Amino acid sequence: MFTYKIDDEISLKLVDRNDAKEIFQLTDKSRDYLKEWLPWPTYIREVSDTKKFIENSMQNYVDNKSLVTAIIFKGKVAGIASFNSFDWSSRIGQIGYFLGEEFQGHGIMTKVVRALMDIGFKEFRLNKIEIRAATENVKSRKIPERLGFTEEGTLRQVQWLYDHFVDHVVYGMLKDEWVDLN
Repeated sequence: MFTYKIDDEISLKLVDRNDAKEIFQLTDKSRDYLKEWLPWPTYIREVSDTKKFIENSMQNYVDNKSLVTAIIFKGKVAGIASFNSFDWSSRIGQIGYFLGEEFQGHGIMTKVVRALMDIGFKEFRLNKIEIRAATENVKSRKIPERLGFTEEGTLRQVQWLYDHFVDHVVYGMLKDEWVDLN
């Protein structure tokens, strides 16, 4: 099973069925907060929905299509960070993430994304890592900006969010641009 220790308080672990209840509770507690920028919280109504997500994530890991990890902060699931997809022919990975509202403001996500970059460039031998965020989602956009990603452009009306379309900014980091801070 995949695990990755970031520091004494933060680690990543491949999601598994045993995480379903805790991930569901985190989602449920942060539902209104998450729905501001993500469409999926509406579809996660009970623990069984989270179990289906985890089973799908585990199969995609086996099939080398994605890597979905639980962010563990001080022994609790604080969020999810993942390579949502891989384009192996072009060696590109796309990172996605969310953090429960109560875990905001501790610098967790910057450390987590830096760790995913380390994994992506060193272990998976990716050439490029992308992050996409809604143009108005300032908190999410600060992560790639803080880590030195290049803003590559805007995808117009790329996501339907309940009653309107949102644009996404695409950020990219090439392997030869990445500075290993570990």
